[in-house]
Amino acid sequence: MEDLKKYFVKAELIPAIVQEKSTGEVLMLAYMNEESLQKTMETGYTWFYSRSRQELWNKGATSGHVQKVIEMRADCDNDTLLLIVEQTGAACHTGNHSCFYTTIWEEQ
Repeated sequence: MEDLKKYFVKAELIPAIVQEKSTGEVLMLAYMNEESLQKTMETGYTWFYSRSRQELWNKGATSGHVQKVIEMRADCDNDTLLLIVEQTGAACHTGNHSCFYTTIWEEQ
């Protein structure tokens, strides 16, 4: 398996953008550490690091709204990840499909 340390040279936590495969919709942004990235690769389902709880969490473990990872990509600087997933249920803890449901500006 690939050496994952190269993604954590600049920081212990890196942003992970989650995108739905079927629609291309951005569902959420979370953070990963090396352990959560490793667990994601081992299980095929998303694991993140909760900054507020200071612990790993498996997305959907309690709600059943899991994210099956289809593909992962790193950006050109190896400091942000894009996870392309098949989403079951809502991605947002509010019950919305995406966390990005609030429009704050739109071109007229």
